[in-house]
Amino acid sequence: MAEPPSQGAALQRLPWSRAGSAAMALPAALPARSMELAPAPVPSPVAAAAGRELHVSGSAELSAGPDRARVSVRLGSRKGAAGAARSSVSRRLEYIAHSARHRGVPEENMTVTEDFSRLENTYQMEAEVSIIFSDFGKMQNVCNLLTEKLGTSVTISPPHFYHTPEAIDALRRQVCVAAVGNTRQKAQEVCRLLGQSLGKPLLIREQETKEWGGHTDSQQPNSPDSLTLQEKILNATAYASCRVFAVFEIKGKENRRKKLL
Repeated sequence: MAEPPSQGAALQRLPWSRAGSAAMALPAALPARSMELAPAPVPSPVAAAAGRELHVSGSAELSAGPDRARVSVRLGSRKGAAGAARSSVSRRLEYIAHSARHRGVPEENMTVTEDFSRLENTYQMEAEVSIIFSDFGKMQNVCNLLTEKLGTSVTISPPHFYHTPEAIDALRRQVCVAAVGNTRQKAQEVCRLLGQSLGKPLLIREQETKEWGGHTDSQQPNSPDSLTLQEKILNATAYASCRVFAVFEIKGKENRRKKLL
């Protein structure tokens, strides 16, 4: 039995010869395939430089005390004549407003509400003055003066310390900038340790921010009256933290001469 032809070979069968024996041709060789080796890729200087990066993260935490305080002054009068009740309250309202203006409180930072009613055979006039202070020293001076001059005819509420939206936004910006500065300083120290030079930032991403503490103007005061003024300010202090991730370019080794200088 004849063996099957091998793969890759072409078998040609010839006719029988006169002697009765068969002549078989050798397998025809396949055409040779040319093979060329591609040259090895040369690393690009740009790609090599792109790999010289330093990935680092950093954080910061800051706090900000309240920048505003609101004080309410309540007063009232109950008289048999309507005019007398109004006059008694009006005189004290004028004195309160004059005292605040004299110590630098602008008119727009004072709000006056009045309520006039009749109870049986008498007339009752009640008023409340809400004063917003940005200078806590002036606030103490005004409150002490009103207590001294008006006595028990007025009721002064404990100050409510809070932050304006602008103050909170400023705290957020400051803590973010501080986190970026700390991250860059860390990257510089790492490069200095390895004898490298820090290059420009390639990426800066804010990863996480947190805020806690602090009061807003709409919040009701929740500090006990027994706290001192400084304790109330501390209780209203706002805190913020920020964590950033950055990628910096690495230039290369530092100049030794510059390093020695």
